[in-house]
Amino acid sequence: MSASLPGSRELPASRYDLNTYWGRVRHIMGLTDPSTLFVSSSGFERAKSLLTDYKQGKIPSMTPELWKAKKVVDSTLHPDTGEPILLPFRMSAYVLTNLVVTAGMLQPGLGTAGTVAWQVVNQSLNVAINSANANKSSPLSWRKLGESYAMAVSVSCGVAVGLNKLVPRLRSISPTTRTTLTRLVPFAAVASAGFLNVLLMRGEEMRTGIDVFPVLSEAERAKREKEGGDSQVQSLGRSKKAATIAVGETAASRVFNSTPIMVIPPLLLVRLQKTDWLKQRPRMTVPVNLGLILVTSYAVLPLALAVFPQQQSISADKLEPEFHGRGGENGMVVFNRGI
Repeated sequence: MSASLPGSRELPASRYDLNTYWGRVRHIMGLTDPSTLFVSSSGFERAKSLLTDYKQGKIPSMTPELWKAKKVVDSTLHPDTGEPILLPFRMSAYVLTNLVVTAGMLQPGLGTAGTVAWQVVNQSLNVAINSANANKSSPLSWRKLGESYAMAVSVSCGVAVGLNKLVPRLRSISPTTRTTLTRLVPFAAVASAGFLNVLLMRGEEMRTGIDVFPVLSEAERAKREKEGGDSQVQSLGRSKKAATIAVGETAASRVFNSTPIMVIPPLLLVRLQKTDWLKQRPRMTVPVNLGLILVTSYAVLPLALAVFPQQQSISADKLEPEFHGRGGENGMVVFNRGI
């Protein structure tokens, strides 16, 4: 993230008001913009250089070019480590990488083996994304990573296989309803497993806590800038309560993201299959379905991720006793929720 770049001058968090939901939506539309994936290494280095010049006072104010550079850097670097997130696991690639897996899960006649195989692939991707974008205060050990991965895969496969076997046994429903439910099965597995995956992959954060930082006032930020000190504020310590909030909100955002994708495209497809155009072109069913999923995914992702702020603020007095009275401006502390 751009905050990790050298320089004592603090960059604006966003060009939008992050205290409002729609401000966060517009901000996250930048972080999830797939065009940032195609920025070359030289373009990325130029973006970093521009932001560094601003933080060092060489550029007096933010310009459209600087905002574009900030979008590129923020969508590439992890806010805790300052290191690039591996490209397929960035939130700007989230829709595209998941679409590949979804295409596999929607293949007709997969059977139990095929369903399990694609759920394993899906959970492997979820593990990588959740791990890459988590708060890095309490990283998982390889053993914990393996245990969490195995449990998430087991649950998702159990849900998918169980629902696939349950739906055909429902004799009292109409064929159209049965078809609709069958199309919802892969997404139900994705939604339930996605929620659990976040809890499992980030469970170490809740056990050991994450770093919390005091919220600086305008005067304190100006003083730090004038003194030219390190732009990284010192952590007040690790809070398990903050970690529980961070992991819970991230897990909820995954459900908010997957639910519309789970419901809207299958229902629209059932209606489209009644049209003469699609009846005459049955081979277009899967491409049309993927197109519906792609459009829905891009529309929903910023709306879901913006429900909770990525940099979450809370009163220090609501955390463990050791943080009481140690907050910054208005007694508040801030932590990285992850995304």
